[in-house]
Amino acid sequence: MNRHIDIVYTWVDDSQPGYREDLEKHAVTEVDRNPNRTRDNLDLLKYSLRSIEHYIDWRGKIYLFTCRPQRPHWLNTGNQNVHVIHHDEVIDHRYLPTFNSFCIVSYLAQLEGLSDPFLYIEDDMLFTANTPLADFLANDQQIIIYPRLERTTPAKRQHNDHQPPWNKALSYSNYLLDKHYGEQNRYSINRVPILIFREAWEKMVDTWQDAFEYTRQSRFRSLYNVAPEYLYPYSLHYEQRAQFAGFHETYRKSFYVGLDNNLLLAKSGLYLLERIRPRFCCLNDNFGDVPNPCVEDAVRQYLEKKFPQKSSFEI
Repeated sequence: MNRHIDIVYTWVDDSQPGYREDLEKHAVTEVDRNPNRTRDNLDLLKYSLRSIEHYIDWRGKIYLFTCRPQRPHWLNTGNQNVHVIHHDEVIDHRYLPTFNSFCIVSYLAQLEGLSDPFLYIEDDMLFTANTPLADFLANDQQIIIYPRLERTTPAKRQHNDHQPPWNKALSYSNYLLDKHYGEQNRYSINRVPILIFREAWEKMVDTWQDAFEYTRQSRFRSLYNVAPEYLYPYSLHYEQRAQFAGFHETYRKSFYVGLDNNLLLAKSGLYLLERIRPRFCCLNDNFGDVPNPCVEDAVRQYLEKKFPQKSSFEI
């Protein structure tokens, strides 16, 4: 397929001046202060861009959606194919500052100049082999969904405030899907890049306008928030605009490594990643408050060995 697809990242670095102080001003709970979602201790975005340059020949421009005035210190802003867009250029100022990824992601389709469709990648996702566009787009009109064997939190638990924020959002998203399309016990979706059609994304936001309004008002992930990256593929599935990959294909092409402070588990995960050789993977920060420096070193060594060459996106 001869086409170029733009790629959008969401990214922040809580070590940059003023970020943690701003977060503390608004944080209420310890969950709000969880550094797992705002830390950039491994420069994963840098290695993700190296992986894109090496393995994705259909890439278009790169868009980095972040809070003002942040940008990676290593980013080559002279590269005409890189665009940094700050939250205050797109997100309604009533909702800023926001530390809620659900709010931020809900605005992706409004970034000016994006190709349609575009690929959304979280900054902890990397490509580890040549990856055709057909891994995300079938028949030039249907996105590919990569299901996991696990089921998601059912809608009947939507009122449970004792779940992690992500599970709360899945439960509430299931409630919205049940009301609109009928009750179903849905599979979890693997942490993979998502191909987004702009009009379909905006239709999703319009369909559940009240739920998205409440989500955008929440500075942190909260009860009754929507998880757009889960709601979108399922809504497209029900509209016959998405198809599920088989479980074998999910586990052959994608891989998830949870990075915590156990060195043996981290090395085992990286070993399996190298042996399985999926096309894309996620190295998710589960370190907690204080990362184990030995684990950090092991991950950095893996990344440098796997992606040793600087990309054109770096100074």
